[in-house]
Amino acid sequence: MIIFDKVSYSYPDGTEVLREMSFHVEKGSSVGLIGANGAGKSTIIKAALGLIAAKGSITVAGLGMTKANLPAIRKAVGCVLQDSDDQMFMPTVLDDMIFGPMNYGASRKEAEEDADAVLKELGIEELKNRYNHKISGGEKRMAAIATILAMKPEAMLLDEPSSSLDPYNRRRLIGILNSLDVTKVIASHDLDLVLDTCDKVILVNDGRVVAEGDADIILRDRELLEKNRLELPFRLQ
Repeated sequence: MIIFDKVSYSYPDGTEVLREMSFHVEKGSSVGLIGANGAGKSTIIKAALGLIAAKGSITVAGLGMTKANLPAIRKAVGCVLQDSDDQMFMPTVLDDMIFGPMNYGASRKEAEEDADAVLKELGIEELKNRYNHKISGGEKRMAAIATILAMKPEAMLLDEPSSSLDPYNRRRLIGILNSLDVTKVIASHDLDLVLDTCDKVILVNDGRVVAEGDADIILRDRELLEKNRLELPFRLQ
C-alpha cells in the first residue's frame, strides 16, 4: 500500500531529516509509526502525501510519487492532522464532510447520504449539524476522521491522533480506529494507543528505520525502546 525505498529528505539549511529510509506498509494493516521528537515521523507523513520533494522511491496505492499521480494519491490516502482546526474549515461538520466528495463530482444528495453513513458507522450522528467552532477538541478529532472517511480512502495517515484528548475521548478514538476497515498508519507518542490499535510498528530514530515488526514484540522490548528515547507502554510497566 505504501512503499518507501531509500527515501531521503533534507531541510533547506542542509539538515537531514530522512536518511535512506525504507519500509513497506501492507494493504489492510494498522501500523504504528513511533519515535522520539525529531525522529522524522511527521516528515514521513508529508512525504507519503507528496507534500515535500523527497529523494528516493515512494509508491502509494500502486502509484509512483510523481506530479501527475498526486491527485490520485491524495484521493487514495487521507490524513488526519494533529491539530483538527487545520482541516475543519467549513461552518458545520456536515459542510466539511461533503466538501471533498462534491469537489470530486458527487452530487450534494450523494455526498450527504455518504456522510450520514459514516457518522452512523462512527456513532457520532449528533455532530452532523454542529458548528465546528462550538464542538470540543475530542469531538472535533472524531469529526476530522469522519471527514476523511467520507472521501472513501484506501488508507489513512494519522498524526498524533490522541494528542490533547481526555480519557473518555481517547477510549472512544481507540474504538473508532479499531473499527475502521482501511489501512492505517498512526504516528504517535502514545505507545499504549499504538499497542491497542496496531498490529505492526515502525520505530524510527534520527531519520532511519531502527526496527520494524510485530507491535506486541517491539513494544515489549524495554532495551530497544529506551535506547531510542522511548518508554514501555504504561500498562506494560
